Amino acid sequence: MTATTAPLATAPVRAARRPSARLRAWATRAPLMPALVFLIVVTQLPFVATLVISFFDWNALYPKARHFTGLDNYRQVLTDADLRHSVWTTVLLTVAVVLVSLVLGLALALLLDRRFRGRGIVRTLLIAPFLVVPVAAALLWKHVLYNPEYGLLNGLLHYVGGPQPDWISNNPLLAVEASLVWQWTPFMMLILLAGLQSRDHEQIEAARVDGAGDWQIFRHLTLPHLRRYLELGALLGSIYIVQNFDAVFTITSGGLGTANLPYTVYQSFYQAHENGLASAAGVLVVIGSIIIATFALRVVSSLFREEVSRA
Repeated sequence: MTATTAPLATAPVRAARRPSARLRAWATRAPLMPALVFLIVVTQLPFVATLVISFFDWNALYPKARHFTGLDNYRQVLTDADLRHSVWTTVLLTVAVVLVSLVLGLALALLLDRRFRGRGIVRTLLIAPFLVVPVAAALLWKHVLYNPEYGLLNGLLHYVGGPQPDWISNNPLLAVEASLVWQWTPFMMLILLAGLQSRDHEQIEAARVDGAGDWQIFRHLTLPHLRRYLELGALLGSIYIVQNFDAVFTITSGGLGTANLPYTVYQSFYQAHENGLASAAGVLVVIGSIIIATFALRVVSSLFREEVSRA
């Protein structure tokens, strides 16, 4: 008799516990609700509006003439010669800046991983370019370094008797890439330095005892260990540089073949007033960024799993 009535007695207790557990779960989530609502209002609703506008032929100068065109705006973005060139410029700019920044960041990270006097000051100075406002950094390169009349580069060349080129006119895309490399190398350096400092130093010491040189240790131990960190730096850098607008707008104003996709969106929207075409190009930029961010999140999660497994 007792054995049969025990489950019946505990059933109301379990039923009473369920609402309290649900209430606790909602109580822990409640503080996040204002941030979630704010995020939806600020990011998701404008994106939905942009997505809807991208299916319309909508010129701001002729608002009454707008009409639904389906995928025509996307077809024009992918087939128009100027827009295709902007896509190619975006890819070329992103690949060049990310690769050079990774190589320079790796070299600086290897330098800062060594112990020497003044390492903290050197690290602070190397991080400083990443803390500069992007527009200010672009203005710095345009006027302080590139200016053919009073720029630092031509001043140094004049001191040694060299030529006085117009850096932006002669190498416009390279001028934009150099400013972005200067700004993003510290970011890559920080990521790779964190990877270097997470190495197993006992394994490195064992390799040195076995007679391995610096290059062999770097090639067979350090570089495989940094693979995830290199991937993370490349993906995060690509997300930001694909969307870069400040350097192109400030240094070249999109001229001389340097107009990337974000600048083309700006031209279509603010200068040509083609809301539908600009929205379609913007949606493509967002989709590309989401694809890259998805890979970045996978790399981050794999890094966390590796760290947890080590701990």
